[in-house]
Amino acid sequence: MKNIIAEFNSSQVQRLKELRGSPIPTFNVGDTVSVKYKITEGTNTRIQAFNGIVIARTKSESNYAATFTVRKISSGVGVERKFTLHSPLLVNVEVLKQGVVRRAKLYYLRKLTGKASRIKEKLDFLTKVSVSEGEKA
Repeated sequence: MKNIIAEFNSSQVQRLKELRGSPIPTFNVGDTVSVKYKITEGTNTRIQAFNGIVIARTKSESNYAATFTVRKISSGVGVERKFTLHSPLLVNVEVLKQGVVRRAKLYYLRKLTGKASRIKEKLDFLTKVSVSEGEKA
């Protein structure tokens, strides 16, 4: 039974990766990301960005039903959005900052406001990005 489910998961992930074309970068809970996804309004389709902190992930990346939740503060109000990792509507996920956290789910951020809701930033992330960009030039 598990082999059938595993085969189905892997075939669906492969199919969805081929539809997307570009791979999704690896990111963890606590990272600040910019999620770009397609929105259809009537006959028009546009790409909208949702910037925020990843507060939860469900399932592994190899599961086609894997999701992640991103939280941001908009006009003083907390807004959360749940994305399907392998959705064809998901255009790109860009990691802006890597956070240092010790929990798998950051639901406690819902109660915090202002400076208390900050997450420490992984400092070596900046040097890795700048070195890799320098090598390209």
